[in-house]
This record gives sequence, structure tokens and C-alpha cells, in this order.
Amino acid sequence: MRKSTAALGAVLIVLGLGQAHADPVKIRAAWVAISDWPAIWMAKKDLAVHEGKSYVFEPVHFVGTPPMVTAIANDQVEIGNLAFSTLPIAVENAGLDDIRVIGSDFEDGFDDYFTNHFEVLKDGPIHKVEDLKGKVVATNAEGAAVDIVMKAMLHKHGLEQNRDYTEIEAPFPAMKSMLAEKKVDLIPAIPPFVYDPGLEQIGRTLFTAKDAIGESQFIMMTAREPFIKAHRAALVDFLEDTMRIARWYMAPKNHDAVEKILSQLTKQPPDRFGWAFTKQDFYRDPNLLPNLAALQRNVDTTQRLGFVKAHLDVKAHSDLSMVEEAARRLK
Repeated sequence: MRKSTAALGAVLIVLGLGQAHADPVKIRAAWVAISDWPAIWMAKKDLAVHEGKSYVFEPVHFVGTPPMVTAIANDQVEIGNLAFSTLPIAVENAGLDDIRVIGSDFEDGFDDYFTNHFEVLKDGPIHKVEDLKGKVVATNAEGAAVDIVMKAMLHKHGLEQNRDYTEIEAPFPAMKSMLAEKKVDLIPAIPPFVYDPGLEQIGRTLFTAKDAIGESQFIMMTAREPFIKAHRAALVDFLEDTMRIARWYMAPKNHDAVEKILSQLTKQPPDRFGWAFTKQDFYRDPNLLPNLAALQRNVDTTQRLGFVKAHLDVKAHSDLSMVEEAARRLK
């Protein structure tokens, strides 16, 4: 009897260990704006066939991509939706040499799709970039992609931070008011804020991101190599689900439903989102494949501006095998 009881106990222990091993992997993904996939992912969770089985998903909001680097380093998020500017900063300045690009979020300035705007007052004194000398410009976060783009354009026109202009940080929703109240002279305008009727009434585009740096792999999904090795299967499942959700959002037949989702998330009228997932929006690859050639150019720009010292080979810091596998599943 004792032997039978001991044997049963051993079986239960093994089963218990097996069950613990099978628990879904937690995948926390960082995001900044409504244009990032994690921001709108949960609204179509019904399409995520693997969520709750091989993984559980949690979006985590940040004011910009630079603060994500600290969170990634401290294992507070598993997926960092980093910008082209913060990828080399993460590798060199934060010592995250094991970080890998695993998929694309969106590109700026691709073909005739949307590119970020940089706005000044219509009736203000700024008519060309050189007029920003001695002025105040706004950014969402020092070292963010929007910030690098702005600095690149001002640098082209002979203007350097602190010497020629002052920069202050502010969240994107506050920027229209700061411009209107003349607290700043230039703001970045990204979707959905760029289409705010109030901003359209008072603002004028001085230049775009494409004017400054050309096409860019603006935001991409990244993960650290130890996490990839430990949970590759779950990441493939997550990327497959994300791809399915992305394709749903991009399908023209779903546009009315998309407008309603964005309206609910932002508390704005649905008719404010006619631009979403059209050519008035960023380009998104349906297979979530990043443009590594553009990314390399963008990373090199970050280096030239002095945010990092060493050259970064983006291919050496990329692992696209998982997103490629996910795409094959959905063919």
C-alpha cells in the first residue's frame, strides 16, 4: 500500500511539473502611440488563437522609446517596440548586445505613404528651418526617433541643440496646446494628432521626416536573445497572431470597424480616423518584415549625430527567422 501511494505521489509530482512547464509565457510589449501594434492589439484579441495557450500578452505604455531601454534591461518588458534611434543606444549605451530585431511595426516615408510632420504656427515667424535659431522646439523624448529626425534636419541647416536652439520634452497629446500658447516654436505631429482639426487650423508643416532622413524603418519589434532561445515557439505563435491582427486592420473591408475601435481607444469621434491604415498612415508590411537596408541608414544617422560612437551592423542584431516562420503558417 505504501509503495502504491508513493508511486501515485511520484506520478502527481511529474504531472504537476509538466503542467507548470506548460504555463503560458508572459509577453509584455512596449508601445508609445496608437500607431504602434501593441496599442491596438488587444482590441482584436479574438483573432489571437494562441493567446492564453502558449503565451499571454500585455501591452505596456511609455512616453517614448528611450525609457523602454531601461525596461528591457531590467526585464520589465519582453518586446521592445524600439525606434531606429534607440536600437544602437540600447546596444552601446545600455550594453544590450543581445538585443535582436524580430519584426517590423511601421516605416515612415515609404513610397507615398505618410511621413511624420514637424509643425509651426501658420501666422508665426518661422518660415524656414534657419528661422528656428534662438527658438524652442518640442520633442517627446531625447534620443527618440522623432527627436533624431528633428535634430538631423536642424543639423543640415547649421543649427545645433543648446548652441542654437532649446529643446524641451512633452507628451504628444500636449504639443498642440504648447504650440498654440507659443510655449514652443516647433512640434512633431504624428498620427492621430497630426489630423486633429485644431492643429490643422493653427499649424503649418515646416518639414517632414522624409525631408530630413528619407525613408526610415521607424519602429521595429525587438527581443533579447536569451528570451528568444528560451521561448522561441511562443514568440512564433505571438508573431503569427500579431500578423493575423495586423492584416485584419489593414484590410479595406474592415475600415469602418477600425474607425470605431480607434474612436473607443482615443475617445475621439470615429470620423477622425478616415486616414487610418490608408496611404495617409504609415506603411506596414503585411508579413511584419523590417526594411533592414533603411534601418542601417537610419542607425548610421544616429551615429553621425553623436548619440552613439560605434557602428552597428543591424543584420548582426536581427533574427527574422521567427517572423518568416509565422508568415509561412498564414499562407
